[in-house]
Amino acid sequence: MRVHFVAIAGTGMGSLAGLLKGRGWQVSGSDEGVYPPMSTALEAWGIPVDEGFSPAHLEARRPDLIVIGNAVRPDNPEAKAALASGIPVLSFPDALYEHAMAGRHPVVVTGTHGKTTTTSLIATLLYELGRDPSMLVGGITANFETSFREGGGPEFVVEGDEYDTVFFDKTPKFLHYHPATLVITSIEFDHADIYRDLAHVEEQFALLVSRMPADGRIIAAAGAETVDRAVADAPCEVVRYGLEPEGRGADYVAAHLETDEAGTRFDVRYRGESVASARLGLVGRHNAANALAGLAVVHGRGVELAEAAGALAAYRGVKRRQEVRGEAAGVLVVDDFAHHPTAVQGTLEALAESHRGRRLVAVFEPRSNTSRRALFQEAYARAFDAAGYVVVARVSEDPIYSATGEVTERLSADRLARDLDQPGRPAVACADADAIVAHLLPVLEPGDVVVTLSNGGFGGIWDKLLEGLRARG
Repeated sequence: MRVHFVAIAGTGMGSLAGLLKGRGWQVSGSDEGVYPPMSTALEAWGIPVDEGFSPAHLEARRPDLIVIGNAVRPDNPEAKAALASGIPVLSFPDALYEHAMAGRHPVVVTGTHGKTTTTSLIATLLYELGRDPSMLVGGITANFETSFREGGGPEFVVEGDEYDTVFFDKTPKFLHYHPATLVITSIEFDHADIYRDLAHVEEQFALLVSRMPADGRIIAAAGAETVDRAVADAPCEVVRYGLEPEGRGADYVAAHLETDEAGTRFDVRYRGESVASARLGLVGRHNAANALAGLAVVHGRGVELAEAAGALAAYRGVKRRQEVRGEAAGVLVVDDFAHHPTAVQGTLEALAESHRGRRLVAVFEPRSNTSRRALFQEAYARAFDAAGYVVVARVSEDPIYSATGEVTERLSADRLARDLDQPGRPAVACADADAIVAHLLPVLEPGDVVVTLSNGGFGGIWDKLLEGLRARG
């Protein structure tokens, strides 16, 4: 079977390409502006990638199936040729379900925050507990050193994104995965390029819930009205999870959280009874909540809760989620994918708590279609309270894609820096990664922790910063 992926370098597309390559399929793809970690992963998997988009790629590859990613626009010449070719064409989520998930027990992890971590954590727990799961996740996992896994067990764990499917199918991806077990970590406004407002986002989650089978199971975060509304009329069992104190009364509760540089400890309670103590090698209340959701999933699949809690210590995280990039001249450089204000705040609070006594330097790149808008201007001004120094990259002048109307106001990095700047917490705006490195090198001190916050390649800022620190000595 020959399959060709148009826009192969997205995390989901690349992962499915790797999974099918592992089955022995002939896999190829095309894309532009490819960067690590997916570029290096595709190379390691032996998947050829054509630069740019052209009908000639299809003529050269002669595929039996074409998969088109949601980054592709209707005027893409390769996608137009694919649709006119007579060759079967599928969107990424439909291809994933039809060729990988069908016949398995789909565990679908959804929500505004925590999807990648929770998905990979569930897969790790199932693997450690001997259930040999399959997985596809939007990041490179440390445990499996890849973004996908095909096992022989009954569960297929997948990250269920609420973003739209492809230009010829504007429904959310998660509607295509037919979950038997559904996790909802959170529901906030995001993806302003395709959603009008929070109510529009909630409609899609409610639709997903309404399609659950009667014998399905929903694991939903406690303490959020948006999640409460989404599951209010669920046709199947709903169990809740949460942290003390706001999650008190949920079915699964994490209590007595303690954090240090090595991770987080907490007690696991199930319906009021203390069941086990857990150790997680990640920091932050948000990661403890992700872990609790994972425990609820595997418990629902028949694993003893105490046994599952013991397996948590094996989980090592995902690249670009609090990933240590290196240390030089006494300065620790950490990389994180956070870009929504809530995620930024949670990540900074976690790092500040786990590195007490060290100055936390936050470097933020507003890069997504949502973060480049003025939409979260005030929210970002409240998200950096845990940092001791903030640098904001100025917003790109590239067009901001939007299906919900013209974007008239962009986030002002200069205004954000002015709002954040205060005694004890300097804040500045810089043009780009090179300017940020030039600004930071003279002001960084031994003991500082630098965390970069971006959903993109950020101009390779981590290597540039570490190289400059080493040269400085």
